[in-house]
Amino acid sequence: MVLNYIWIGFFLVAIAAATLKAIFAGDTQVFKVIIDSTFTASESAVMQIALPLTGVMTLWLGLMNIGEKAGAVQFLSRIVGPFFNRLFPELPRDHPVHGQMLMNFSANMLGLDNAATPLGLKAMEGLQELNPKKDTASNAQIMFLVINTSGLTIVPVTILAQRSILGAATPTDVFLPILIATYVSTLIGIVAVAIRQRINLLDKVVLGWLGGITLLLGGIVWYFSSLDKATLEVVSQVFANVLLCAIILAFFAGGIRRKINIYEAFIEGAKNGFSVTVKIIPYLVGMLVGIAVFRASGVMDDIISLLAKGLEAVGLDTSFVGALPTALMKPLSGSGAKAMMVEAMQHYGPDSFVGRLSCMFQGAADTTFYIIALYFGSVGIKRTRYAVTMGLLADLAGIVAAILLAYLFFGA
Repeated sequence: MVLNYIWIGFFLVAIAAATLKAIFAGDTQVFKVIIDSTFTASESAVMQIALPLTGVMTLWLGLMNIGEKAGAVQFLSRIVGPFFNRLFPELPRDHPVHGQMLMNFSANMLGLDNAATPLGLKAMEGLQELNPKKDTASNAQIMFLVINTSGLTIVPVTILAQRSILGAATPTDVFLPILIATYVSTLIGIVAVAIRQRINLLDKVVLGWLGGITLLLGGIVWYFSSLDKATLEVVSQVFANVLLCAIILAFFAGGIRRKINIYEAFIEGAKNGFSVTVKIIPYLVGMLVGIAVFRASGVMDDIISLLAKGLEAVGLDTSFVGALPTALMKPLSGSGAKAMMVEAMQHYGPDSFVGRLSCMFQGAADTTFYIIALYFGSVGIKRTRYAVTMGLLADLAGIVAAILLAYLFFGA
């Protein structure tokens, strides 16, 4: 229901803004820009997202099927079971979906987007099998989705690479604040959903796991912050890719040990790749077209301008306003936010306060509306309940944390 209002709102606000511009500014071209954006966005949803995703989905659903038959997913389920049993109390203990979710979270943390998406869709499918109301998001699905939208990533390789390309003196100087900001986003998302679902956050197991994860991330931050730029990029890329190869080999080894036909298991799982992709196309087209129309109308630029004037009126510092387009676009479009991040670095300079903050915004959270449309659309969820609200709350926490950390690390 919430997505329905948001989607309609994109169109109504865009058309209203275009009408006002045509009447008071004589800008009749804005209507053409809006219509052109609908065609471009719908084509992009299918040709640049859905079709490339088909191959990736086919591959990883096939590999996941091998992993399930080899017992790898069940093994992971037993490891995280105590924690996930508290965080997802509605799920059966030691259910394979625990392992599926863990693999998705791990891929996201390592920045392996191509692997994370099919793993996440597989986990959402497993959660849907346990969902008693098939058109309504369950508590477990909402918790899983919010953790995904918080965008926890240990090493933001693409952001660091883009900073290097644009000539930043020290491309890795945003690494530490990005990691802290994205962790804050994830932690706030988990806590907010847990409170809404009345999950006991003071449970010893929950506190132990969250404290352990915090210490682990702290150790990773300490280690990576001690590396120079070249070493950091090499170590992060090698670590992520070696781990991914190790997972595939572990699946194969488990399959051989259990004497399953590995190739047939792969084909069996891979057959679902195309059908899953076809299911999500309407959801992707609808959401991306709505976002494109909203962006093309110029409303976002107007919001930034009004916000800057409002902050100036009350005497607050407005140094961060130039980076806000990246923050506001990130929940709507990953590629759009990336373009705005690059534009900010080009306009203000990669080592400027705005340039660095735009990179922090890009890494602090994920594309909430895209993920909701993709994950819920793949299993036919129509009633999202409070998923959008909690996802945006996690995004807001990441944005606020990024701003405060930018002032702390880089000044104004």
